[in-house]
Amino acid sequence: MSTRRVARYLVYSSVVIGLALLIQLYSLVPTWLFYLVLVGWVVYLVVAIEAARGREIAYPSAVIMSILTLVVSLPQPEHYSLATQGFTLAALTFIIGSAIQIATIISVAYYLFLRRRELGIQRKRQASPAKMDNVARTPHIEETGNLRTPIIT
Repeated sequence: MSTRRVARYLVYSSVVIGLALLIQLYSLVPTWLFYLVLVGWVVYLVVAIEAARGREIAYPSAVIMSILTLVVSLPQPEHYSLATQGFTLAALTFIIGSAIQIATIISVAYYLFLRRRELGIQRKRQASPAKMDNVARTPHIEETGNLRTPIIT
């Protein structure tokens, strides 16, 4: 499985676990907080749609969304108290969601690193064209032995 596909599936997984979170939060938190989380989920959904469409901008956006999700989620003491209560649905959502966000950051960052390296190699290949004869602006030709054999250097 390609790195890009893994990254894309992790973005999709974040949307699915986010939907599970929204369903759980609806009756637990104040309305303003629910709508704030809903807005974040909609943004993540847009990122997932862009990833499905093959848009490269989706991948850096996914890293940013994953980091923001962890920055908001991990410092909350309430989330850790859920985890200490055992394997409840809320605790599993928190644990799985956090793991997916970390995996998304790692896999997308790795994909972006590989993509950047690949683009750098392509640029180097394009930047070094065959040597040209400056006078005639034709490929440089070297003579070999008695025959004039074109060797482009």
